[in-house]
Amino acid sequence: MPVKLSTYLKNTYGEKIYRLSLSSGCTCPNRDGTLGYRGCSFCSEGGSGEFAQGPDFIRDQDKGMTSEFFDVDAQIERAKALIRNKTGATRFIAYFQSYTNTYGDVGRLKELYKKAISREDIVGLSLGTRPDCLGPEVMDMLKELSAIKPVWIELGLQTIHEDTAKRVRRGYELSVFEDAYRSLKQAGITVIVHVIFGLPGESTEDMLDTIRFLSALDPALDGIKIQNLQILKGADMYKEYLDDVNSGTGDFHIMSMEEYTDVVARAIALLPKETVVHRMTGDGPRKLLVEPLWSLDKKRVLNMLTAKTKDLLT
Repeated sequence: MPVKLSTYLKNTYGEKIYRLSLSSGCTCPNRDGTLGYRGCSFCSEGGSGEFAQGPDFIRDQDKGMTSEFFDVDAQIERAKALIRNKTGATRFIAYFQSYTNTYGDVGRLKELYKKAISREDIVGLSLGTRPDCLGPEVMDMLKELSAIKPVWIELGLQTIHEDTAKRVRRGYELSVFEDAYRSLKQAGITVIVHVIFGLPGESTEDMLDTIRFLSALDPALDGIKIQNLQILKGADMYKEYLDDVNSGTGDFHIMSMEEYTDVVARAIALLPKETVVHRMTGDGPRKLLVEPLWSLDKKRVLNMLTAKTKDLLT
């Protein structure tokens, strides 16, 4: 049966390992004009990285200008300090979460990531990205980094359904994901796939079809992150949601906690035993979250998920 991330990390490293949410300074082809300017419609203005450490700043006194730079050591130390307030953790995963972390100057990114992964307190590197941002130079960089320590690539798939993908402005077809997945696996890179349940217009079976597709991948999927759709202020989907509510069309169905945890349990039951479950719910920033408000009570959600998946996960 599939395994929880906490169990996998404990079995692999012999202790609890925590992720440090960091920023690389990348943007996204769906925001810089290459594919569009507004990003995926569900994505927040912070590129889904509101909990990540931000850049450092330097002021040029002569020119009176302030510019940002990304000191990975400083970010790591700040992130560690936050975690140390709650835990006694000593080793971590450097997790570059916001926007598209393989999109930009490969030389700069290689230097940034190599500095992070070479630290003694960092056991591995995790990069959130898109499958259409993994060109030959990037793949060479990932191979080089993975020779130092484990590298995880987190691909934002969200859904296999093309109509939904177009509606949320994902910006690539499913075949692009399939090609990227094969290339990454051939390079020996661990692949984690992000899926969103509750996208507008999708039924429970549509959501489970995405999981069935992922469960049939060969080689088997390394890891998965499942989360509920979050309607966030600042995201274009917020306006769509308001228009839908005001018009009464009912195209947006905000799942109840009971509905969501049920479909997650059904999804977990479909996954191959090799797959590590990294996430089963999401917790959007309280100041931005519009729906579902039940997701703010993360402890209650996780308790319900634990009860429903106790016989499905190790």
